[in-house]
Parts: sequence; structure tokens; C-alpha cells
Amino acid sequence: MQLQEVNNKSFIDAFHQLPYSIYKNDSNWTPPLRISIEEIFDPSKNHSLKDGDACRWLLIDDGKVIGRIAAFWVPTYAYSFDQKTGGVGFFECIDNQEAANKLFDTAILWLKEHGMEACDGPINIGENFVNWGLLADGFMKQGYGMPYNPKYYRLLFENYGFKIYYKQYSYHLNITSPDLPGRFWKIAEWRFKRPGYTFKKFRVKNKQRFIKDFLEIYEKAWISHDNYKKIDGKDISDMIEQSKMLLDEDFIWFVYYKGKPISFFMMVPDFNQLFRYCGNGKLNIVKGLKLMILKAMRVITRCRVLVMGVVPEFQNLGIESAIFYKLRKVLLKKNWYKEMELGWVGDFNPKMISLFESVGGKKAKTHMTYRYLFDRTKEFNMASLSKY
Repeated sequence: MQLQEVNNKSFIDAFHQLPYSIYKNDSNWTPPLRISIEEIFDPSKNHSLKDGDACRWLLIDDGKVIGRIAAFWVPTYAYSFDQKTGGVGFFECIDNQEAANKLFDTAILWLKEHGMEACDGPINIGENFVNWGLLADGFMKQGYGMPYNPKYYRLLFENYGFKIYYKQYSYHLNITSPDLPGRFWKIAEWRFKRPGYTFKKFRVKNKQRFIKDFLEIYEKAWISHDNYKKIDGKDISDMIEQSKMLLDEDFIWFVYYKGKPISFFMMVPDFNQLFRYCGNGKLNIVKGLKLMILKAMRVITRCRVLVMGVVPEFQNLGIESAIFYKLRKVLLKKNWYKEMELGWVGDFNPKMISLFESVGGKKAKTHMTYRYLFDRTKEFNMASLSKY
């Protein structure tokens, strides 16, 4: 078995081709758009890398690619913990522990050479609401942004020595169900109508104002979390620009109290229900037009909550339930949507778990974020519960 750094077009092609052999008999997997993965590794597109670095490798055996991995570090993540922490991700491998170990060894050696003392994985180079975590339970059709993998990947990580840093839960809400908790929605309506609060829908044309409000809310809401990392507004702006043809402005809301931003909510259609029609993951003008036609034909019946935040002084006041009340009214008008995925939420966030359950959400999937400490004698601690 030989390792090869991904450093030319041929190896990039092989990096993207490997998953097709791993998932060839798995109808739950959706091929990601190739361009969306490549932009993650492009410092001119992914501003998280402007002060960090990334590298990726292929594992080749007898001329056949049998595995891949990426390693990366960015200052906003690396210096958020007791030890400098990098990441591994975009891992794919045949069911072979020796092969997986070679990939992990290579990635960890590279991280050590860049001054890291631990690594988390599988994670993303950038925002944690896409490509984050290893699926451990709930092997169903893959939703947009949520990782999917074979069941045996968990053993490959854990046998190497990775330990669970936190669990990530996804809840599914059947919007058409007659059993949704009526009392919750009555209370949510009352909270929605309280004086002093205004709810504004996101508009791409005013994105810079909303991005400013987002960053203000995000920092206040997450700075005390163990997994907090600073977000670059340019990254958010680029993400909006790249996906504005698919975004639904009705799904993105901000809450203000006496004009001050206090909360935001972002949900997206399940684009994977479109991307299944892309075949090899490559996007061109013809396929782009096809996706827009399919979107207009309302083939997307699911949506996913990407991120939600409330500044601390307004938590526990029912702001979250008021947002869900607003979203429910939107979805009742867009009646081709049948299901909402609420996730992910970390096991360190019992308040949000309680909210998802109170609106009628049912736990459907569990992902794991793992951590590997390079000093094997150092005490391992899971993400703190005490801060939440």
C-alpha cells in the first residue's frame, strides 16, 4: 500500500472517484457536487484556510485507490482548546483496518509537523453545519450537508484510538402529522406576538446587513461553547453568493428586540433531492438548468435546519419557539414540504434537545465527532456539559 499526496488533476479526479466504488450498492448515499468539495480546499474560496493549511492523500494498493483522507488546521479552530487541535476529514476507505491506520498515521504526522497536539474528525475545513461528524445510527437517505458513511467506519476510527468528543443528534419532524403538540404552538404564538419583538426575513440584496447581525448574534450565543470558533464574515458572504440560486429566503429569519439583533434561524431545502440527478457530481450549464427545473417542479419535499442561535440574555424566554411558530406558518403555505430535519444538536446542548422534542421532533440520526490526543497519557475529556 502506497500513499500519494493529491497534488494534480489526475489525483484530484481519483479523490472524487473513490466514493463511487465505496457506495456503489448503497442507495442512501448522494454524490456531492464536486465543485463544492474543491472550493473547501481552495484558499481563494475558503477563507478559513487563509492563515491555515490543508493536505490530502490517496492510498493506493496494486494500482487501485482504496482510501483517502484530508488533514487541516486553521487558527480559529486550533487555538480554541487546551491543546492545539487540527482536523481530519473527507475520509473514505475500504473495510480494512491496516489501510485506515496508514491514512490516520499520515494525517496525524502532518498535523504534528504543523504544531498540532490533537485532531478532531471527521470534520470540515470551515463551518460545522456541513460535512461534520461520523454517522453512527440512522442509516437512511442522506440529507444535505449531513455526512453519510458505511457502518464499519466507526470501528476504523475507534480501533485506531479516536474517542467520542461529543455526539450529534438529528431530529425529524413530520410537518403533516396531526399529532404535533397543540399546546406548544399556542404558547409559541403568544410569545411570537409579544410587543418589542420584530421578525425579519433574510434578503440576499441586503445580505451585508444581515451578515453583520448574524456575526453579532453568533459570537454572543456561542463564545462560551467548547466547540466555538470565530467565523469570517467573508466566508458567509461567499457561501450565500455560491448558493443563492438554491436558497429559499423564506427559510432564513432574524429576530430583533427594540431594533437589536437577538436571534437568527437558517433552514435550507434538502438539495440532495436534486443532486441525486447530477450523476457524477459534476455540474455544467445543462445540469444546472435541469436542477432549476426540478426545483420549480417541487421535487424537494424535505428541509433541514442548519443553524439557530439566541443571545444569552434572551435565552429561556421562548424566542426559539416563536421562530418555529413563524416557520410552521411558512411551511403550511409551501405544502410540498413534508418533513423538517432539525440538526444537528450536540449532546452538550440539552436546552436545544428539549426544544426539538417539544415541537414534536423524533431522534432519527446520531453522528459522532471524535478526538485523538497525540499525547496518549493526557487525560481525555468529552465536550463540557457545564457550560450549557
